[in-house]
Amino acid sequence: MRRAVVEYRGWKEGYRCGYCASAQGKVSAGMWAHSMTVQDYQDLIDRGWRRSGKYVYKPIMNQTCCPQYTIRCQALRFQTSKSHKKVLKKMLKFISKGDVSKAVSEEEPMDSHVEDAVSCGFVHRSESHVSEAELTPLNEDHTDRVEKEDEDKGETKEEVNVKKAELASLQIRGDKDAAVPGEPSSSTKIVHAPPKPGKGADLSKPPCRKAKDIRKERKLQKLLRNQRCTLEGSPLQAEHQALLLQNSKSTANQPKSIEDFIFVPLPDDAPHKLEVRVVRSSPPSSQFKATFQESYQVYKRYQMVIHKDPPDKPTINQFTRFLCDSPLEAENPPNGPDCGYGSFHQQYWLDGKIIAVGVIDILPYCVSSVYLYYDPDYSFLSLGVYSALREIAFTRQLHEKAPDLCFYYMGFYIHSCPKMRYKGQYRPSDLLCPETYVWTPIEQCLPLLELSKYSRFNQDAKAVDEDGIKELGRVRVLHKRTIMPYSVYKKRRKGPSDEASVQQYASLVGQTCSERMLLFRS
Repeated sequence: MRRAVVEYRGWKEGYRCGYCASAQGKVSAGMWAHSMTVQDYQDLIDRGWRRSGKYVYKPIMNQTCCPQYTIRCQALRFQTSKSHKKVLKKMLKFISKGDVSKAVSEEEPMDSHVEDAVSCGFVHRSESHVSEAELTPLNEDHTDRVEKEDEDKGETKEEVNVKKAELASLQIRGDKDAAVPGEPSSSTKIVHAPPKPGKGADLSKPPCRKAKDIRKERKLQKLLRNQRCTLEGSPLQAEHQALLLQNSKSTANQPKSIEDFIFVPLPDDAPHKLEVRVVRSSPPSSQFKATFQESYQVYKRYQMVIHKDPPDKPTINQFTRFLCDSPLEAENPPNGPDCGYGSFHQQYWLDGKIIAVGVIDILPYCVSSVYLYYDPDYSFLSLGVYSALREIAFTRQLHEKAPDLCFYYMGFYIHSCPKMRYKGQYRPSDLLCPETYVWTPIEQCLPLLELSKYSRFNQDAKAVDEDGIKELGRVRVLHKRTIMPYSVYKKRRKGPSDEASVQQYASLVGQTCSERMLLFRS
């Protein structure tokens, strides 16, 4: 059984903010994650956490100078805005005709939250020095014996396990069943009855197809043969291409989908060729290793030109720690996406060379954007916006194989920093309430944020954090290679009490994660 192992580092107060330039305004909590399941990380980001490399942190929203609200886009309902269409058309003109536009988009790439960790060097100082042996639990029999030491509990081990299973099940069902505004309930079945004569088309039969649509489909089939997104260097499977084709069909009086703008037939003599490859970064795949140096050189130039880093700062060590290392365990369940879950680099290859890399996590319910870096020579293509749109389209593609995966997480939305408001333009999108951890449509949040930079979005005054810590003794601890509940560890511990620190940790990660993840104690 996979287990997350974390070292909680507590609060970090009074360090520099990269958004408002405050010298001592930022406040956040952090932990070093030695390993983590994708479900654990999904649950954590749904409580306002984010990762930078193996360091996972959460802004203390009511105290930090620039509150950072987790934002997600409803990828299945996404509609391109006028500015998004301009970026997509600009890329198409460049690839198909070689046209170079002078205009540069004012929007930024999805890299905001990494700045927190990088700017203060907090991640580097927080790295763990615990040996691998200390992090490896002993066999399950030993753990079972330790569980029985907890005599204060009136429950048997079996009852505890049943309750844990029920709690986890309720949490998962609650996430899956949460209604998305404007969407029908998944439990509602729509039955099409044959119409009476003269009352319209028979919806139980396939619709008639226009010759125009058939010609368009043939063109798109030709495009898909020449322009494919690849996973680990292999073409997408035939059924995914068919689904992509089906989703890309336009019908009368229906706005074009994002796929209609991305997968456009190219002329045979197109001067450029763009290919998007998805390679697993952790553990590193052979494709990732083969392109590591080229990818690093793009990152180095990006940091020097765009972020004005000195030549000696964007080191390979920094690049590896922040953008390649990940605590997420690779998982490949049969009902998941073909590429599996975990951490990946989405590489943009133009005419045989890398021009941009999107660092992403593929999780049970979402694609989570981590960072984007690109070759500054191609800034005119608005690669920050273009890559975000491609990642939304990628989320929609993955949804076809993994139905629960339907959101695109864009990191943090920072209303108090005007340059960071661009993420709100990807609609429809939701912000996470910092107190009850429920999602609220951004349209309802913006008036509140105009009044105060920190706001509770849930307007139900009686609503509370449903996964708030209720039983501290059930927090899972890894001590001397033995897994035990905190109630047992507390009796064994020598020295001053650490209950306040454990209470703080548990309240931030929630009861569910605190009982699943292992809190390392030396």
